[in-house]
Amino acid sequence: MTIEQIYTGCLAQGAYYIASQGEAAVIDPLRSPEPYLERARAAGDTIKYIFETHFHADFVSGHLDLARGSGAQIVYGPGAKTDYEKYEARDGEEFQLGALTIRVLHTPGHTLESTTFLLLNEHGTPHAIFTGDTLFIGDVGRPDLAQKKGALTKEDLAGLLYDSLRRKIMLLPDDLIVYPAHGAGSACGKKMSRETTDTLGNQKATNYALRKDMTREEFVREVTEGLLPPPAYFSENVRMNKAGYESFETVMDRGAVALSPAQFEEVANREMALILDVRAKEDFVKGFIPNSIFIGIDGSFAPWVGELVPDLQQPILLVTEPGREAETVERLSRVGYDNALGYLEGGIAAWRTYGGEVDTIETIRANAFDPERAEHVIDVRKESEYGGGHLRRSLNLPLAGLSAAMSELDPQTEYYVHCGSGYRSTIAASILKARGFDRIVNVQDKVADILATESVDA
Repeated sequence: MTIEQIYTGCLAQGAYYIASQGEAAVIDPLRSPEPYLERARAAGDTIKYIFETHFHADFVSGHLDLARGSGAQIVYGPGAKTDYEKYEARDGEEFQLGALTIRVLHTPGHTLESTTFLLLNEHGTPHAIFTGDTLFIGDVGRPDLAQKKGALTKEDLAGLLYDSLRRKIMLLPDDLIVYPAHGAGSACGKKMSRETTDTLGNQKATNYALRKDMTREEFVREVTEGLLPPPAYFSENVRMNKAGYESFETVMDRGAVALSPAQFEEVANREMALILDVRAKEDFVKGFIPNSIFIGIDGSFAPWVGELVPDLQQPILLVTEPGREAETVERLSRVGYDNALGYLEGGIAAWRTYGGEVDTIETIRANAFDPERAEHVIDVRKESEYGGGHLRRSLNLPLAGLSAAMSELDPQTEYYVHCGSGYRSTIAASILKARGFDRIVNVQDKVADILATESVDA
């Protein structure tokens, strides 16, 4: 028996490859089918099933391309309606995988079709559960993503989740291994651990949502309180996962295309394309194509693109570090941004040689930050981070809501922008610069060093 967790840090997402006696199953695959196909080829396995725990909101699943490439059957739990061919399993139905058995446990609550897959070993003994977004390490799935206006509320879904956990999950043996779909950093929960697996017994003892004496009312209240609005792209990813999408190969063929500076400029003007610069923040601020938006590939790239670029059909042109062009197109596709139209061949150096206009953002470190001079400071951290300590006169405009709050700002005013490390502040500075705010100073340093320049309010 082989169980491999394939974890992707950018999305804090875990996919799974399970194999026995030459047969394999993949649970919740990401967009590119090749990692799973390569594992199967290397091991001599045949991928028999692709199990989906639910309609994902935070990424576009790779089930369709993987099914085409492997011949595997796509399996969802009860109630999953799609525009493509798949198998809708019954609660309690079992699937054979070599010497193993995978049993369907319908566990609605995060979504109505949410399903946990129980793995039984060759002796028929429960070995592991693949919980999707029903149960995380330290948390449970948020119950507000599948609300239906006038029909289902987040409280209704939370009640269903309470029942699923206590009638299906908590009755299982303590020594079961829990394999969730996400870990810390995902927007699909509130208190997820950085650990990506645990025993069910330890979760029963430590997970706040699995307290033995917890009433239904307490569960509903605790699970629903403090939920931040879901990222804007979530609903579109759900739609794509239900209805289908272009093949991954087509998206890559269109997006991973080298464009000369002249071609790049022509496409940008013709298609009204967004220029997305994904280089290191330190390189971006020293020189970039005017009106570019920075979202660094080495940060929480895909979620921030999803949060800040509202239209998934937006034409996108890329400025990347050499050798990372295809990676960038792939990572955009993971969250449904399939309309990349190419990248700048030779990068910003080629653009300079071409004679293209270059803009910069004034950027300083904390030791050069003078709070007495900085009359207007924008802190783009989350409200919870800001509440833990902030510069006295700073204005909290969390990055996720910056565009909506921009009417509060004066383009003629000098603003100092900071976050916790410089990543989010550089994103914010690029957005402000593109909107005509020319007097921006980006404070690119650890928040502790920035706050040390002045006594703080908490």
